[in-house]
Amino acid sequence: MPRLMQWTAVVAAAVLLAGCGSGSNGGGGDTGGEGKGRSSPAAAPTTSPEDAASSRPLPASLTAQRLDWGRCKAGSGSPAPGADWRCATLRAPLDWSRPDGETIGLALIRAKATGERTGSLLFNFGGPGGSGVATLPAYGSAVGTLRQRYDLVSWDPRGVGASEGVRCRDDRRIQAAEAIDATPDTPAEERTYLDDAADFGRGCAKAAGKLLAHVSTTDTARDMDLIRQVLGDRSMHYFGISYGTELGGVYAHLFPRQVGRLVLDAVVDPSADSVGHAMNQTLGFQRALNDYLKSTGEDPARGSRRIADLLKRLDAKPLSTPSGRKLTQTLALTGIVTPLYSKNSWPALTDALDAAEKGDGSGLLSLADAYNERDTSGHYGTTTHAQRVISCLDDKQRPTPEQTKKLLPRFEKISPVFGEYMAWDTAGWCHDWPVPGQYDTPEVSAPGAAPILVIGNTGDPATPYEGAKKMADELGKGVGVELTWKGEGHGAYGSGSDCVDSTVNAYLLYGSVPRNGKVCS
Repeated sequence: MPRLMQWTAVVAAAVLLAGCGSGSNGGGGDTGGEGKGRSSPAAAPTTSPEDAASSRPLPASLTAQRLDWGRCKAGSGSPAPGADWRCATLRAPLDWSRPDGETIGLALIRAKATGERTGSLLFNFGGPGGSGVATLPAYGSAVGTLRQRYDLVSWDPRGVGASEGVRCRDDRRIQAAEAIDATPDTPAEERTYLDDAADFGRGCAKAAGKLLAHVSTTDTARDMDLIRQVLGDRSMHYFGISYGTELGGVYAHLFPRQVGRLVLDAVVDPSADSVGHAMNQTLGFQRALNDYLKSTGEDPARGSRRIADLLKRLDAKPLSTPSGRKLTQTLALTGIVTPLYSKNSWPALTDALDAAEKGDGSGLLSLADAYNERDTSGHYGTTTHAQRVISCLDDKQRPTPEQTKKLLPRFEKISPVFGEYMAWDTAGWCHDWPVPGQYDTPEVSAPGAAPILVIGNTGDPATPYEGAKKMADELGKGVGVELTWKGEGHGAYGSGSDCVDSTVNAYLLYGSVPRNGKVCS
């Protein structure tokens, strides 16, 4: 399974599969949303807000560029969005330390406000690695109320999709890697797992070239402020989901004076390093699995043991499927994770698990394929490729296999289902990566910034609820304003709570800041 993504598109895939009723993208080293396998904590700049504010002005060739908005083209496997949506390409520096040097193209999409315009509202849907250009039109109906006052805008961050998107491995090799054991039990399996991880990194280096060292979260935060300037907005109005909350926090740290109305939903814990984040996600997915099992009437401890036993059997002997592909332990785990992103998809998980217990792995394989962006022709998407190049540039912490083995008992105590996999992911994800990581944890303090709305969901599997308070605290007193939703699934806004939706709408449309600590049930 790719690293547990912090990305709302995973939720969309899960919801689609919920109506049906009944592998590893990057190889053995890949593990999820920003959902994100796990998405790493976003990197943070070491510069202070004062340093950022006093940095030299950008050249007019960047800030004064005029965007040529035109009809959007169809994406890979998806039709072109409707006529309301227009697309353009913005030029940004390859290396932000040399803003007058080589540039790259960033793909943007926009639907203009239908009423009196407040400004642009920029969206990031997480990952890292999620395509805003592909996702925003599909998400547009959920945020249609916000379009009354805002131009709805998103983009493919550098290294993603149409913005110099990186593909590290071809479809044939991605599918072949599905057979690699991501929870190695022998020295031979361990070597294969780590060799595959290193090979994936070499593929990324070859594909990305110079860009590999310039796709950090800090780079993208600076891109965001350039987008703001080119769109003609005095303040940044922003809606970040999952990994997008880390990106929003880093932006606020770098540019506190430019902060307008920022919403951070499904919040990544900014105090967690790479290992801490993996533990957080292990807890979050086990918590969501427990809630799912309770909903079926099964004791969570007993149900977790049953699922763990199924995974052990698959580790020893993968299940055959009518397609000829095997349901491996890793693919099964991916299939279990996918429906946990949305409560609406829990029935699909029941059907798939029941079938697997009877020897039919096709249901879990179908769920895994949705997560891995694999279509019926065997073509895989590249979200996890971008996710990996971004998070491995961000993450400074690189546990060795020996360190991971010492961590295994702690992970397995948190979750008998996800623990072993998530522990090994800490060693494999960035193993022998071609460029060094930049940071241990993000710096998101934003003294002097306007109030930022931080939303935590008590049942969130990919970004556990506790991260919201950590983010609100680290943004600073009077800046981080926490809103809690007692719900299920990844993200709160648009998930069925009138309380959440009305609070967010009042904040974004009218600047009405709720009481810190407000709870929606």
